[in-house]
Amino acid sequence: MRVLQEPALLDRVRVASGDIRVITPRPLTTRGSPFGPGVEWLALEERFTFYGGGIALLGTPSKPEPPTATNPTTPENGPFSADFKWVTLPDIQATPIRFTEGQAKLLGALWSFKGEAITADRIMQRAGLRSDKPSDIFRIKTKDKGKPESEAQHAAYIALVVTRRREGLYSMPCAAGVA
Repeated sequence: MRVLQEPALLDRVRVASGDIRVITPRPLTTRGSPFGPGVEWLALEERFTFYGGGIALLGTPSKPEPPTATNPTTPENGPFSADFKWVTLPDIQATPIRFTEGQAKLLGALWSFKGEAITADRIMQRAGLRSDKPSDIFRIKTKDKGKPESEAQHAAYIALVVTRRREGLYSMPCAAGVA
């Protein structure tokens, strides 16, 4: 169930030489394939049966649809790309802003709380990062001062994340009310 709720988990097991096959029961709320290109989904109820005291595959696996050329910067989660590595904020920058891997993990974790104000330690734990607070991940290092990319990343964090320092809480209002 976790893979169906967080398809980004599959990025941890991707290999360059092949696609991934996922075998799961069909969830009640999913229509179509819940995974992106490069992942073949075999619904347990449709593709397998009990035969001769074991489980057998029905037919041959269908060939996955050829991957369509998609723009990785296209907003899918509010202003964010599907993997949270890009954000589109026209008020800050005309082109999409690219985040580092750690920044993307942090933003994805904040998004998962659906706008609820959460403590820094819970956010950092969910993101799998070792830092005291989310703003540390967006701090502009001395070597990066004046670089447009770093400045845009920091400005995006300021625009998207509400910090209640006194209580030690962080939230992302644009994620509120998202299913």
